[in-house]
Amino acid sequence: MTKWGVVVKQASLQSQVQSTIEDHKFSLNRFDFDSQNQDEVSGSQAQVGKVIDSGVVSVPTCIYLTLEDLKCFEAVERQYERWGVIFNNCIAIQPSNPAFPAHSGMVVLMGAPKNGYLEATFLHPVHFVSAFVTSSQRLVLSAYARDHQLLTQTVLPGANLANSDSVVPPNTLLSVSANEIHRVTFCAFDGQFTIDDFSFCY
Repeated sequence: MTKWGVVVKQASLQSQVQSTIEDHKFSLNRFDFDSQNQDEVSGSQAQVGKVIDSGVVSVPTCIYLTLEDLKCFEAVERQYERWGVIFNNCIAIQPSNPAFPAHSGMVVLMGAPKNGYLEATFLHPVHFVSAFVTSSQRLVLSAYARDHQLLTQTVLPGANLANSDSVVPPNTLLSVSANEIHRVTFCAFDGQFTIDDFSFCY
């Protein structure tokens, strides 16, 4: 485990693009990952936006936050700034309520102190963001441009708590994809939710 629990995955170009989910840790609809290029890295080793053919084609780099080095009830804001993301209204928890299971490990993120809202701002624009979400009610993941213009949204249609009668399982993967994403918000309208395995791609 690295200091801040970050994994950088370098996407490989494929002649035919397929949709994969690697060991339930990360999903990216438009690329497959070469396991030989997956590394847990420290800040000095991270390389964002590697380029092949002298800058002709940019190979996407994806950041996956494992969260496990965060302390329970730690306010999360600039811990991942060196990796390009700043959080707002966010704390780390180890869920004691079985209705909110972690997707991997023990630590998840929750919107607090304001219930039902969490924001992530990227220091450089990204084109893909995903997270596994468990919510007490309908939740909207929205992506915004630099000028706060809404780019795209995806919706968890209703509560997906564990051990409930919901048809949607806990830790449902939500993702948004658009050019020049500068900020995303998770909003459950005063409900409670957790997110795990937060990921984004340049």
